[in-house]
Amino acid sequence: MKDEFKDFTDEELIEKLRQGEKGIEEYLCDKYKDLVKAKAKSMFILGGDSEDLIQEGMIGLFKAVRDYDCGRDAAFSTFAELCINRQIYKALQASNRKKNIPLNSYISLYGEKESEEGAFNPLENIVDNSKPGPEELILDRERVDYLEQVIEKELSSFENEVLELMLTGLNYVEIAHILGKTDKSVDNCIQRIKGKIRKIL
Repeated sequence: MKDEFKDFTDEELIEKLRQGEKGIEEYLCDKYKDLVKAKAKSMFILGGDSEDLIQEGMIGLFKAVRDYDCGRDAAFSTFAELCINRQIYKALQASNRKKNIPLNSYISLYGEKESEEGAFNPLENIVDNSKPGPEELILDRERVDYLEQVIEKELSSFENEVLELMLTGLNYVEIAHILGKTDKSVDNCIQRIKGKIRKIL
């Protein structure tokens, strides 16, 4: 990190960046790279390659530096965390939509599985035929995609924004802080979202 920037707040550095001072973007990205790695690690369980998630997180951090508004947004650290979470989450969503679930969950029917008695049987002899096949899995994915589209259309722009922030793991107090709204207005919005989704389902 550049020592010349260490005595300034993030918000002051953003102002300097807007005025054309060089090196600040690199400094902030270096300062928050550990946060990106931590977020990528915490979301790794949802799927995705660790390095890819770190790259997506850095994109989110770049967007935070680019879009941060000192007069409207919360502290830069909070805004950066939101942007990182959102970018990684969207990347995971896109990745999961593209995955071929039947192929990714493939297990050979001719492999052996140990029974409770300790004997080994081919999986084809013990597989549960009632479980959904490839066709059902594809149809389920299509239903989920359709449901997401319906929900997006039914919710207002504010409700969609709140829902998106909820999906990044933020609570209603944090969302209110980010959006510059009162806790009560966001809490009421969340209740409306839940009500609309119940009706859709």
